[in-house]
Amino acid sequence: MTATLHRAPVGRSSRHVARTPSAVRDRRVRTAAEAVLAASLTLVVFWWATGSGLTDLGGWASGLDSLGRVTGLLASLLLLAQVVLMARVPLLEQAFGQDRLARVHRLVGFTSFTGMLAHIGLITWGYAAGDLTRVPGEAWDLTVDYPGMLLAVAGTACLVMVVVTSVRAARARLRYETWHLLHLYAYLGVGLALPHQLWTGQEFLASAARTVFWWTLWGLAAGSVLVWRIGVPLRRSVRHRITVTSVVDEGDGCLSVRLVGRHLDELDARAGQFFTWRFLTGPGWTRAHPYSLSAAPDGRHLRITVKDLGDGSRALRRLRVGARVLVEGPYGRLTDRAGTAPRVALIGAGVGITPLRALAEELGLSGRDVVVLHRFTAEPLFPREFTVLAREHGVGLVPLPGPRRDGNSWLGDGVGGGSDLSALLARVPDIAEREVYVCGPDPWTRLVRRTLTAAGIPTDRVHTETFDW
Repeated sequence: MTATLHRAPVGRSSRHVARTPSAVRDRRVRTAAEAVLAASLTLVVFWWATGSGLTDLGGWASGLDSLGRVTGLLASLLLLAQVVLMARVPLLEQAFGQDRLARVHRLVGFTSFTGMLAHIGLITWGYAAGDLTRVPGEAWDLTVDYPGMLLAVAGTACLVMVVVTSVRAARARLRYETWHLLHLYAYLGVGLALPHQLWTGQEFLASAARTVFWWTLWGLAAGSVLVWRIGVPLRRSVRHRITVTSVVDEGDGCLSVRLVGRHLDELDARAGQFFTWRFLTGPGWTRAHPYSLSAAPDGRHLRITVKDLGDGSRALRRLRVGARVLVEGPYGRLTDRAGTAPRVALIGAGVGITPLRALAEELGLSGRDVVVLHRFTAEPLFPREFTVLAREHGVGLVPLPGPRRDGNSWLGDGVGGGSDLSALLARVPDIAEREVYVCGPDPWTRLVRRTLTAAGIPTDRVHTETFDW
C-alpha cells in the first residue's frame, strides 16, 4: 500500500449533508424501541403496585414475597426483550447496529439474570415465612410440588451456564465454536424458565389484560426467533443457492472466499455488512461464523476475507469449489446508510480492514471523498486493490505499519513519534469534517474513538464495528 497524504480540497464546503431518510427512520425506531421497553416496565410495576404489591411490603414475610414477585416480573420482561435482541430482527439491526445492540444485549442480559436470581431467593425466603433456616426445605417443596418448577430449575441452570461463559475471562479460554454453541442455550433457558409463571404466577393471571399482555410478549419473542433466526435464513439459503467458486490466499494468514448464487440482488446486501456462514462441508457445518463482505456486492458475486484465527476459519482453506453455503443476514450498520457527511474516513486494523475495503469501493464508485487508514503489523491486506481504488476513484491511502507503539496507542510504531491525535491530524488534517468508520478489535477501537473525540468529531459521526466475540 502506497502512502497518500490526504488533505481537504481547497474551497470544498465542510457542511454536513442533511440526514438521509434512512438515518431519520433509524433514529425513530431507536426512540420507539426504548419507549416501548420503558412503557412495558412501567406497566408491569404499576400492575404489581396496584395488586397489593405495595401493601404487602408492610410485613416481613409478605414483603419478601412481594419483592420476589416484582423482581420476577421485571426479570421475565427483560429476558423476553433479550430474546428479541438475539433474534436479529432487521428493523432493530439496521437502527441500532451491531456494536450498540451488543452493548444493550450485555446490559439487559446481566440485569435480567440478576433480577432472576433475586426473584428466586426472595420468593423462596418469603414462602419460608422469612425464616432462613427453612429456605432449603421450602426450595425443595417449591421445586417438586409446583407446576413447571422443575422446568424452571433446568432453565435457570442453562441461563447460569450462558452468563458464566459470557464473562470475558471465561470467553478468553473458550474456542469461538464452543462459546457460540453454549450461548444458544439461552433460548432453551428462557423457554424453560418462564412457563411456570404463565401457569401459576399471581401477577400473570390476576386479570385478562395481564394474561393477554404476557402471552403477547411470549408470542412476539418466540415468533421473532422462528421467523428471523430460522425461517428467513432457510428460505434465503434455498432461494439463492450460494456456492463457493474459489479460495484465494491473500497472505499474512488471510484468505478470500468467492461465492456466487441466484438472485443475490434480492439479499439487499450493502458494502460494510456481514453474514453468518455455514459451509456444508462435513462435521462442524452447524456452527455459524460471522464474516464481513470484503468486496462491494454487485448482485451476482459475494466475497469474504478471513484470517486464520481458529478452527472455523482454518477449515476454510479446505473448501472445495461448489460447496453449498447456508447464510443468515445481511447484518450490520457499518454502511453508507449511517452517513451524514460528504467526506469519509475509514480506519481499520488488520483483518478489520475487510468491510472497509468493500465500503471504500462503494463510496469511491459514487464519487465520495474517501481516505483509508490501515493499521497492520506485517503486511497490508489488498495492496493492489487499494492502489486501483486510489488511481481510478481517488481514494486516499494512509498506511499505519508496525506493532502497536504501546498499550495506550492504536497506531503502529512505524508511524513515528508524537501523540495519536497529532499523528492523525498530520495525515488527515480535515478529519473533524469527516464521517468516520472504524473496525478492529474492541480495545483498539475504543482507543481510536478516544482520539476521534479529542479531534472534535461528534459521536453520531463515528460508526464502529468490533470483531471480538
